[in-house]
Amino acid sequence: MYDVCVERPEDTPEVEALYDLCFAPGRTALSSYRLRDGVPPVSELCLIMRSTAGGITAAIRYWPVRIGDALVLLLGPIAVHPTAQGEGLGAWLMVENLDRARAMGWARVMLVGDAPYYSRFGFEKLDGVEMPPPTNPDRVLGLELRPGAWVDVSGPVERETRPDVLAGLAEIVETPSLHADCVEIDPERRGAGAGPM
Repeated sequence: MYDVCVERPEDTPEVEALYDLCFAPGRTALSSYRLRDGVPPVSELCLIMRSTAGGITAAIRYWPVRIGDALVLLLGPIAVHPTAQGEGLGAWLMVENLDRARAMGWARVMLVGDAPYYSRFGFEKLDGVEMPPPTNPDRVLGLELRPGAWVDVSGPVERETRPDVLAGLAEIVETPSLHADCVEIDPERRGAGAGPM
């Protein structure tokens, strides 16, 4: 059993330690991190999964980026502690968060990752979408949360700095009623015991 909660500021050191454990030491040098610099995450979609023992077992984050005038969710990082890999926790977080993002009204999501793995969630290679170098274009993947959301969206991916978008993200952070309570889940039962977050 696990508790799934929206990440709080006090969770950040433990989440960062999990990412350090799961990824190469130079992870923050990746081009996707330049898109996050100085931009708040989409806090309602940043989830942590705690084991009954209390430690953070998995975490997922989302950030806003833009391509031209199109607002896009950038998924990542997502990580599962090595001792819990293979239990389906990452897949559970992916499905849960994509459903949440859709319910919040987001139209499209992208990530940089392995197409064979992420294709099972519906992600496909994005032609014409340019991540900052040195990203391999074959690893730039997207998913439509609304039909046609990626049609005619192309060009460089840029940091989202528009004041109205940042104000909306700040409102989520500053409004406790917009944060969901934690829920207890059993991933082996595929959603049993997991209420809406």
